[in-house]
Amino acid sequence: MAGKRLTRAESRERTKERLLDAAAALFAERGVNGTSVEQIAERAGYTRGAFYGNFEDKHELVVALLDQRRSQEAVEVAALADLPGGPGWRSPRPGAEPRVSSGDVMAQLKEWHGERAEHLPEWFALRTELTLYALRNPGARPAIGENERAARELIEAGVRATFAARGVEPPADPAFLALIIHALEDGLLRQRYLSPEGTSDTVIADAVELLLRTWLR
Repeated sequence: MAGKRLTRAESRERTKERLLDAAAALFAERGVNGTSVEQIAERAGYTRGAFYGNFEDKHELVVALLDQRRSQEAVEVAALADLPGGPGWRSPRPGAEPRVSSGDVMAQLKEWHGERAEHLPEWFALRTELTLYALRNPGARPAIGENERAARELIEAGVRATFAARGVEPPADPAFLALIIHALEDGLLRQRYLSPEGTSDTVIADAVELLLRTWLR
C-alpha cells in the first residue's frame, strides 16, 4: 500500500530537518565557515533553491540548528520521567520517603550519559564549532546564550526537586549550583574527548553524584 502523501507543510518540515541534519554533520566535519550553502543542500539531497526556500542564509540555519538542539535535549531530559524535575516527578510530602531513590536516579543518569558518549566526537565537534561561530559572529551569541540558559534551567529544576525531596536547604542559590554542574559537564566532556585516560562514559554522572552527596550533607 502506498505511503500517506505528505501535506505541503509536512514536506517543508521534512526538508528543513534534512537540511539541518546535513548542516550539523558538515559543521562537525569542516566547521561552520568551511561549509557552504551548496554543500549543505547537496548533502541533504536538495538544490540550492531548496535551501533558500527554507532559510534566508547560513546564519539563519545556524540559529535554527541551535533551536533544534535545545528542543531535543529538553525532550531527552524530560524522558527521564523518574528523575527530579522530570514530567513524572512529584516532590514527596515532608517526612515521606522519596518516590525514587538517589541510587535509581544516578543509575538512570549514568545510563543516559553512557548512551550520549557514543556520539561524543560529533557532539563535541559541533558544539565547539558553534561556539567559535558565536565568537566570530556576535549576532549569533544571543541564540547560543539562550541554549546555555535553557540547559542550566533544566539542571536547576532537578537540583531544586532533589533538595526539596530530602528536606535539605541548598547551600547556595540552585541557579548557581546548576551553573556549577553545567560548567563541570562542559569541562569533563572536553577532557573525556581530548584526554580520555582516567575518565569513563559516566564521568559526568559520577561527578554530579559526588557534588550532590557533599551538598546534601
